[in-house]
Amino acid sequence: MGGIIGYPSERLYEEVAFIAFYFHWSREDILNLTHAERLRWVNEIMRLR
Repeated sequence: MGGIIGYPSERLYEEVAFIAFYFHWSREDILNLTHAERLRWVNEIMRLR
């Protein structure tokens, strides 16, 4: 009870793979983004598809 809930690692892998696939950014570059920035880029890519 009261533990810290982290972002699901499976979802993080999906976001990194998705952005890397479309933008060819490195894993390190993508992981340096904040969660909000990463999600924003995922949404921008989705709009382009």
